Amino acid sequence: MILELNETQKLIQDTARNFAQNELAPVAAQLDENPYSEENKKIFLGNLKKLAELGLMGINIKAEYGGSEAGVVAFSVAMTEIGRACASTAVTMSVNNMVAEVIQAVGKDDQKQKYCSKICSGEYSAGGFALTETSAGSDPSDMRTQAALEGNEWVVNGSKIFITSAEYAGCYVLWAVTDKDAKKGRGISTFILEQNDPGFSVGRAEHKMGQKSSATNELLFDNCRFPEDRLMGKLNDGFRVAVAELTGGRIGIGSMALGIGLAAMDYATRYAKDRIQFSQPIANFQAIQWMIAERYTELEAARLLLMNAAYQKENTDFFARESSMAKYFATEAAERACRSAVQMLGGYGYTAEYPVERYTRDTRIASIYEGTNEIQRVIIARDILRGLA
Repeated sequence: MILELNETQKLIQDTARNFAQNELAPVAAQLDENPYSEENKKIFLGNLKKLAELGLMGINIKAEYGGSEAGVVAFSVAMTEIGRACASTAVTMSVNNMVAEVIQAVGKDDQKQKYCSKICSGEYSAGGFALTETSAGSDPSDMRTQAALEGNEWVVNGSKIFITSAEYAGCYVLWAVTDKDAKKGRGISTFILEQNDPGFSVGRAEHKMGQKSSATNELLFDNCRFPEDRLMGKLNDGFRVAVAELTGGRIGIGSMALGIGLAAMDYATRYAKDRIQFSQPIANFQAIQWMIAERYTELEAARLLLMNAAYQKENTDFFARESSMAKYFATEAAERACRSAVQMLGGYGYTAEYPVERYTRDTRIASIYEGTNEIQRVIIARDILRGLA
């Protein structure tokens, strides 16, 4: 593996960094403070449109479907830069890329042409990943939402929860049970859902600890109908598709968390150089220096794990262990970085006047979604044990 970025990857990284610093960082606190105002929603959606115009909403999507075709490593470094500035925007970008990748992976050519192009171009503000249910979180095979074929239409009944971008998504990748008598996990299929499909509605928005500008809603299906040709991939093969895409999506979440952790430590370290106590900068004290050394070392280790996982996904078909290791380690390292940043700022770190308070709230969810870190440990251990067997 070559650790140095190539020209395309550097260009994507620089593009994401410049946009994050100039457009996202100046409004991140404002959006977090009042994410439900019409003005702030307009700003947030405007930034999503700009991301699409920069080619960041389909980084690993082929050019023929409207994507940048820059690869997974480029996606990872871009996610880190966006995560440094605004985690709400970063998670939306991550899910958008993941939705487009699902459609590219298992959709028919006309589906790829229609939906990937609209996601990548910004015609759709976002794409939704409609998998999680009240009974199907860490175990998505236990979902209850059902789809039945009636004539030339699928009829869907049930609900989904915690769906990122639900309020403004133009389309969704939807999983539903199509064979209720099949063995658990075997009777699930994958569909494309459009925002205006009859019988479909978006439920209440969740009021969250962090990443507040990213809308998170329930989806409701009451005899929701859409054409038969919205099925993607093979009938009853959806669970395999979901697991595969979640594996890749963990690289995006880990990369975002890395960006948040770096932002927190960069701010706290600069603060420590200026903050005077006992007649000298607190950066002179060993306690502070050890925090700096430990947290930056862990974040660098996280970066290398993420680069390895991204490289493996880009070049091989086997990256589940690497992806889980990277997501698990990066999100935990980011949480430790944010806690240390608050500690370095003391009482100021606990106030909303300083950004480390927001970083700490924003990073907390990273160890939960795209598979909790407890699930990542299970995946890693099983793969190691299988290899030793």
